[in-house]
Amino acid sequence: MIEDRRTYRVYRRKDLAAHGLTRVGLYNYMWMDCVRFQLRLRRIEYLYNTKKNNPLKALAWFVEEVVQHWESVRLGFTIPKNVFGAGLCIVHRGTIVVSNKARVGDNCRIHPGTSIGDYDGAPEIGDNVYIGPGAKIFGPIKIGNNTAIGANAVVNRSFEGNGTLAGIPAQRVSKLGALEQGVFGERRENL
Repeated sequence: MIEDRRTYRVYRRKDLAAHGLTRVGLYNYMWMDCVRFQLRLRRIEYLYNTKKNNPLKALAWFVEEVVQHWESVRLGFTIPKNVFGAGLCIVHRGTIVVSNKARVGDNCRIHPGTSIGDYDGAPEIGDNVYIGPGAKIFGPIKIGNNTAIGANAVVNRSFEGNGTLAGIPAQRVSKLGALEQGVFGERRENL
């Protein structure tokens, strides 16, 4: 969670790195909708978490929330603040629905058509997790670190990390996790 300016900068830097960027230029800000959405999301988190007894931050937070709401509708995102850790990468615009009770660790790569919801409880997802297009994750479950969740998988029970999940209902189909498969952009050879 972003609790101060230093942490805000770390989250912002890691989010940009997840998109393969080191800084935000005019082109990135104007034409890369997902990057712009994420930058505003992190600013909202910072302002919301630090606005106590500061009316200017409270006003800035309110204005940013209003703008973010319209951007969310346009892009199809329902992503609440303080859910994702640093290094989030929203790959493309499209429907992404996330419960405000869910918790997702650092370095998550998420695709459109995804739902991370609550059904008698919300999921807790670890670090270095790839969530493929159309994946549905729900219930009071835990997904471990270094997990790849395949396209259209329905995950409704807990899984330990270091593996690939696929199917309806999801099952472990491989012991290779997200990092070994290179889903974050790293080149992995001889696997």
